[in-house]
Amino acid sequence: MSQPITQEQFRDLIAEITDFVAGKPMEASLAESLNQRFPAEGATFQRIRAACEQAIEAGWMCAREHGGIRYGRVIDAGPDTHGFSVDVVHMNDLAGPYHRHPSGEIDMVMPIDPAAAFDGSGAGFCVYGPDSAHYPTVRGGAALVLYLLPDGAIDFKARPPV
Repeated sequence: MSQPITQEQFRDLIAEITDFVAGKPMEASLAESLNQRFPAEGATFQRIRAACEQAIEAGWMCAREHGGIRYGRVIDAGPDTHGFSVDVVHMNDLAGPYHRHPSGEIDMVMPIDPAAAFDGSGAGFCVYGPDSAHYPTVRGGAALVLYLLPDGAIDFKARPPV
């Protein structure tokens, strides 16, 4: 049996993504670039997905639960990830808490169930620009979503539009 992946090994895997996005603007074209460079069926995407599954099984990823969402920050923002924090959530047919992305957010969507989509996006990347906000929603089954936050910035105190 192989040794479970460590947080350090996971950080090294994620560095390939954060190296690529470092210094780029948080906009729709970044999602297009990410999906071209790291397609969902590609080796890097699949290595990260497998590492997430292994880390969840090992118990150090998605170790918290609230409202049916398993979640957790696995890497704090720092120089090894070009200032991005890394969080991973496991969601199954539900909406999460409303929040704002002060500096933007990059989401890596990994459906567990083939029809699962995060905010309408299937397997691959989506990007939210600075000051965007939403109720993160998974429909069509279960999915893992890895998200990168510049400087770890996220605002759960933001109020949804009336």
